[in-house]
Amino acid sequence: MDKVFSADGTAIAYEQQGSGPAVVLVGGAFMARGDSAELAGLLAERCTVITYDRRGRGDSGDSGDSTVYDVQREVEDLDALIEVAGGEAMVFGMSSGAVLALEAVARGSAVTRLALYEPPFITDAGRPPLPADYVARLTELVKRKAYGDAAAYFMTAAVGMPAEAVAEMRQAPFWAGMEAAARTLPYDGQVMGDTMSGRPLPADRWASVKVPVLVGSGDAGAPHMLTGARELAALADNFTLHVFPGQEHTIAPEILAPVLTGFFTTEEQA
Repeated sequence: MDKVFSADGTAIAYEQQGSGPAVVLVGGAFMARGDSAELAGLLAERCTVITYDRRGRGDSGDSGDSTVYDVQREVEDLDALIEVAGGEAMVFGMSSGAVLALEAVARGSAVTRLALYEPPFITDAGRPPLPADYVARLTELVKRKAYGDAAAYFMTAAVGMPAEAVAEMRQAPFWAGMEAAARTLPYDGQVMGDTMSGRPLPADRWASVKVPVLVGSGDAGAPHMLTGARELAALADNFTLHVFPGQEHTIAPEILAPVLTGFFTTEEQA
């Protein structure tokens, strides 16, 4: 593990492995760098892969009060890692991390290719949208340090799990890890913005993204995921949809890695 300092002085923990064109992996809600270890190992056969803890998670620091947040800080975190990679890199984003990565490219980050998997958009009536006060409620729970309640609210409101199933999850050994990361859930909520509102994606939000973008989704998970991926891929000619048969939101690394490797090593980035 090593650390790099973001523009506001926050230390961001990362690991690097492999050789070849540089790829930074951006995790979604609850994810820390270790959650991408298997995928990173497979990609490292052809690429230099950087995994990191997003701010407020794992070994990374934060700017102080986690209830005061700006998406730009996380864009700057990614920019710092891109500098570690040599000044430009390719990026893969998972779930809400996909939207963060897309936003970073739109804001000018030095990304040459971008791959996304299931940005959790809700763009139609296929499932209930997030409550209008979703981020405010999450922030209030975090402010009160009710991290277990924050994690439970995320799982019911954002993921759409039944409350009974979440109550059972709270008794499981892994729940402690979810509570530890729950203070950053409002960050993911702000990254998503209004893209989980049940309305179509804004046509111009990512118009400045001109690099090749691969938009992946499984066809065996929640239908709104594939719907959102299709809608995103249709926004511009440089966006391409790839559907993974039989895969859900948690995709098997051995299924995902060959597609990403092919995309990231096209013409060996000549």
